[in-house]
Amino acid sequence: MKFTEVIGQEEAKARLLQMVAEGRLPHAMMLCGPSGSGKMALALAFASYLLCENRGDGGDSCGRCRQCAMVAKWEHPDLHFTFPTIKLPSMSPEHKPVSDDFMRQWRQMLSEGPYFSMNRWMEMMGAENQQAIITAGESDGLTRKLSLKSSQGGYKVSVIWLPERMNQECANKMLKLIEEPPSRTVFIMVCEEPDKLLDTIRSRTQRIDVRRTDDESIRQALVERRGIGEDMARRVARMAGGSWLRAVEALDADNENDQFLELFQQLMRLAYMRNIRELKHWSDTMQAMGRERQKRFLNYFLRLVRENFMYNFRQPELVYMTQREEDFARNFARFVNENNILQINDLANRAIRDISQNANARIVFFDMALQMIVLLLRK
Repeated sequence: MKFTEVIGQEEAKARLLQMVAEGRLPHAMMLCGPSGSGKMALALAFASYLLCENRGDGGDSCGRCRQCAMVAKWEHPDLHFTFPTIKLPSMSPEHKPVSDDFMRQWRQMLSEGPYFSMNRWMEMMGAENQQAIITAGESDGLTRKLSLKSSQGGYKVSVIWLPERMNQECANKMLKLIEEPPSRTVFIMVCEEPDKLLDTIRSRTQRIDVRRTDDESIRQALVERRGIGEDMARRVARMAGGSWLRAVEALDADNENDQFLELFQQLMRLAYMRNIRELKHWSDTMQAMGRERQKRFLNYFLRLVRENFMYNFRQPELVYMTQREEDFARNFARFVNENNILQINDLANRAIRDISQNANARIVFFDMALQMIVLLLRK
C-alpha cells in the first residue's frame, strides 16, 4: 500500500511524512474525518511506510523489499489490526469476540481496496441485527502482542479502526496501554466520531484532521480508475461531497442509496396522504433491517431533507443530488421549508439516538412516521 494509492489528501500525506523526517513521530496518533475521506487508506499507507526497510526518496514505501511483500498480504508480524466485531452464534457465552476471530475476512476486505464502510464490514462478518463493538478481550490480546519484541527489528504498528466503538472496559485498558506504550510502538487510530472517545485517550494522541476529498481528485480518480467520461465524472464527484465511497455507490445502479430513496419516497407520500395503515407497514419494513442499516437510512434521510430544503433556493450549485433524487425533489421540495426543517432534523436525530440505544425500532419508526404527517403540513 502506497501513498500514491490514496485519493487526494496531499496535506495529510505531507504532514505524516514530515513527522518521520523531523524525528518527531508520536507514539499515538488519531486520523479523524468523515466516512469515505480516505482515513484508512492514509493509515495503511503510513503503516506500510513505517515498516518498509527501503523507503523511497519520493516519500513512499518501496513496494519491493521483504517487509513490503508481507504488508502487501496484510500478514506482517509487526502490523496489528483492531476493529469492531460481533458475537457469532457459534461462539461460547463467555467468549469476548476479538479481531483475530475475523482476521481472514478482514484481510479479504483489505485486498479489495483501502476504501470501505461499516456496511461492507458487517456483510463480511455475516452480521444481521447486531451492532459491532470493540470488546475488552481485544485490549487484552493487543497488550500481549505488543509486549513482544519486534520480529523484524523495526516498528510495531497498531492500526485501530473506529476506536469510538470500544466499550468502557476496553477503552480503560487501551488508555493504560497508550499511556505506557511498549518500545518503538506506533498506534494509528482511524476515527469518525472522536467526541465519543474518552477525553483521556484523545488527550494522549496527536490528532490529524482528514478533510473531505476535493472534487477534482475524485473526478480524476473516477476517470483514471473507473474509466468513465469527463462529464459524468464531474457530476458524480460533485454529488459525492468529498467521499470516494459515495462516488463509487453513485456508479452502482443497484446500490443501497437507491433502496433508501424508495423508502424515503414511500414515507413522504404516505405521510402526505395520512395513510396510517400503510405507514405501519412501512415501520414494519424498517424494523426488519439491522440496526446499522437503520442508522444509515436515517443519515441518508437527513442528507436528503437538507438537499430538498436547498433545492427551494433554485441555486443548482448548492444542491448535491443524483438524477433520481432530483426528479423526486421537483415536486416534493416545497414541503421542506423554514417552518419545519429544524423539527424534521431533530426528529431524525432523536431516532438515531434511540436506535443506537437499542430502542424498539418498530415503535421508533412508526412514531417518526406519524410526526411527519404533522410536519409536512407546516408550509
